[in-house]
Amino acid sequence: MVFSRLTIYYLTGTLGQGVLWLPMDGEPVLMLRKGVERARLEAGLVPHPFKSYGQIPEICAEAGSPLSKTVGTETSGLTWQLGNLLTAKMPDATFVPADHAIALAKAMKSEWELRIMRLSGQRHHETLHTIIPQRIRPGMTERELSHIAWEVFFEAGHQGNMRMQAHGEECFLGHVAAGDSGNYPSIFNGPLGLRGEHPASPYMGYAGKVWQEGEPLGMDIGFVLDGYHTDKTQTYWAGPASTIPDEVRRAQDFCMDMQNWVAANARPGTTPEELYLYCAGEAEKRGFAEGFMGLGENKVPFIGHGIGLTIDEWPPLAKKFTQPLQAGMVIAVEPKQGIPGVGMVGVENTFEITEDGARCLTGDDYDIVCVE
Repeated sequence: MVFSRLTIYYLTGTLGQGVLWLPMDGEPVLMLRKGVERARLEAGLVPHPFKSYGQIPEICAEAGSPLSKTVGTETSGLTWQLGNLLTAKMPDATFVPADHAIALAKAMKSEWELRIMRLSGQRHHETLHTIIPQRIRPGMTERELSHIAWEVFFEAGHQGNMRMQAHGEECFLGHVAAGDSGNYPSIFNGPLGLRGEHPASPYMGYAGKVWQEGEPLGMDIGFVLDGYHTDKTQTYWAGPASTIPDEVRRAQDFCMDMQNWVAANARPGTTPEELYLYCAGEAEKRGFAEGFMGLGENKVPFIGHGIGLTIDEWPPLAKKFTQPLQAGMVIAVEPKQGIPGVGMVGVENTFEITEDGARCLTGDDYDIVCVE
């Protein structure tokens, strides 16, 4: 039994407000509080209007798909308040969590989904790597840089509405962090820090921070097309390549090495934990442990994540995630390195898992782009 609009969309084709009952046997039953007429145009099911959870058993029985005694439930699609209401209105059903089953299904992309994500990735690389460097310059504020990024992305077909799966997590455009903003304390579950617009909207870029000569600039911005996301981070440098300090150069090279290793080894049968442990171990060996995947409280215990209808999907590339990768999964790989007093450098790209390793969907040039 599914409640979140996005999972209802995934299973039916309409962003419905209501409930979807997906039985083991029989036809699915789509029950909507709002949008019934639209669902008749979009969904592969005939929608049933409803007002109360107490109507669900009767509607499902009349549709020929009665509820089972035990009901797998998308618990993340309900607030505690609505969960209590559901159990009160349906006392004869025993509800058990089914979120992991849904996550595993969404992790395996169909060829239809992959075609969308491949096109998103092409546009993503073109915007961040090729077009934006022609429109930005040192001396602009993070907010000005953010607005240019928005303009370029919308021109390329970005649909604007990006989604996060984790409860309470939000995203608006992404992170635009110049210089030491890359290590600024962040509330977002990612390594790149940022000041953001305001404490009430700590996303995008800060009007009071200017990108100055001799500073890195990180743009960690997702692209979304037909509801599906790709994720990419492009690092820029304010000035010619000859002015990039050695510690910045070495850190960027290390991050690219880690991404390339993950891409070569992320094939069916490999576990997310193996990928994470290798990169964390190399950071220790090569002297990058302090700032790898963030400095201080910004450090995160993963090197990437699944991606699709939300930015943060199954599987996390982290410890204790030992279910092997499969062909058809899509992951974002994001080795990044925080440098005290400088900012953050590194990479992030979106990869499709194939039998021969991971194929990048978001371009083939991962180095720092210099802007003079």
